[in-house]
Amino acid sequence: MDDILHWLSQFGYIGLFAALVFGIAGLPIPDETLLVFFGYLVSRGKMHPALTWLTALVGSMGGISLSYTIGRVVGYRFVHRYGRYVHLTDERLRQIQQWFDRIGHWLLTIGYFLPGIRHFTALVAGMSEMKFRSFALFAYPGAVLWITSFLALGYFLGDQWEVVFNHLHQQMTLITIVLCIVAVAIWYWKKRRKQRSG
Repeated sequence: MDDILHWLSQFGYIGLFAALVFGIAGLPIPDETLLVFFGYLVSRGKMHPALTWLTALVGSMGGISLSYTIGRVVGYRFVHRYGRYVHLTDERLRQIQQWFDRIGHWLLTIGYFLPGIRHFTALVAGMSEMKFRSFALFAYPGAVLWITSFLALGYFLGDQWEVVFNHLHQQMTLITIVLCIVAVAIWYWKKRRKQRSG
């Protein structure tokens, strides 16, 4: 991890931008760790605060927009052709789209803070043919909150950033797992309730 961060820091703003674009689009890049590290670099005077924040914002917006575009362009056709192999039928896709229409918009905003969720929500938004204006209205403010929070964390933690953030990251992973279990349990309960009433 240290080698990756050091390597990215050599590319400065370009490295930060590229890593966030491809990381948010789905590649296994530790986005939160990267932001905290660059916040630390700002605190040491090695990066300009405003340029770092702007680069991170444009990179995260670019990454989430790329995921949306992939979902919009190839997502539905891919599911229609290959979804049956993973039991993802057109009917299940419609159910996902209906669920997304009800509450999925807000997941675009808070999903940044849930590892593994942000690019998934953008893909579903694209597959649901959500208008880009509506997508941007919910997704981009989430990007602002996300990058500001983690850059600030690295800035204020200073030399202690790695120790504190590693502990925080473990808690975030646990919280994400718990939230996913709760969401599945609620969905299953509602499904059983609907079947009984029907």
